[in-house]
Amino acid sequence: MGNYLELILDKLDKKSPSHCAKLRQNLSYLGEDHSALANGFLARYENYLFKQKLNLDFGIDCYLRMIGDMGQERISFAREGRYSSSSFSEVEKRVYCRPEVMTYHMHGLVLAQFLWFEQYERLDFFLHHLKQSAGKLGSYLEIGGGHGLYVYEAMKLCPEIRQFDLIDISKCSLKLSRGIVDSRKIHFHLMNIFDFTEEHTYSFVTMGEVLEHVEDPLALLKKIGCLIGKDGISFVSAPINAPMIDHIYLFNNEQEIRELISQAGLTILDERKVASERVSDKLADKFKVPVMYAAIVKLKDNNNG
Repeated sequence: MGNYLELILDKLDKKSPSHCAKLRQNLSYLGEDHSALANGFLARYENYLFKQKLNLDFGIDCYLRMIGDMGQERISFAREGRYSSSSFSEVEKRVYCRPEVMTYHMHGLVLAQFLWFEQYERLDFFLHHLKQSAGKLGSYLEIGGGHGLYVYEAMKLCPEIRQFDLIDISKCSLKLSRGIVDSRKIHFHLMNIFDFTEEHTYSFVTMGEVLEHVEDPLALLKKIGCLIGKDGISFVSAPINAPMIDHIYLFNNEQEIRELISQAGLTILDERKVASERVSDKLADKFKVPVMYAAIVKLKDNNNG
């Protein structure tokens, strides 16, 4: 297997040297597990690109366009103190209904999973808890499957699960995830999660980076409670102070997320928080540095009846 991560960094160095230097510095503490996961998934991504008559340069250009958007959003956020969109209809017009924008945004996110250390920390947290449950799970649901990375790793770790359900509201996202991680074991659902009928509960529900995309994250967390029932657990993550072109709901700190989780009738079993810059929590809060927050949750005991 080739060293796709290093190849991508070398290509980025030619297109954006200063950004690449920052990435290399931020990734320097990550070890072989990071490289192995990155190269395994990026090999599948390159294979998908070839089938589309594209190559890694296309993905890199998409990534650079995405971070260009992110830079503009951060300038606006610093000036206004809020995200540039506050409703789903706004984001639908700006992003979801524009295939070109969705394409470069989603392809950019594929690379970000391994180029941004906080994104990898989130994946590592997910894998840690999934490994603890491996061999004991009967069903798996993923909400907002995006690039397919998480369901791909879940299939590897939990071969005992016969069917994996993946739900996304975007045709572009489903096309990408299906293209990278196509498997007969995955059932892809193009729909709003609120329209998904709970025919049964799930042992494990994954919902990474979805809460910030909706107007009412509390309702979504309550939906999670219905989906996991009294015996299941869920991986939930959301960014704090993280303006992007498709983000709606602003979380100012992790306590706001914790309180919503509790209001939804859920309890936190474990959590992880990582700032996107190498700064202290105090400085991250003061300068509103984007922060990754992730938690493993289950229904509160008093909801189990």
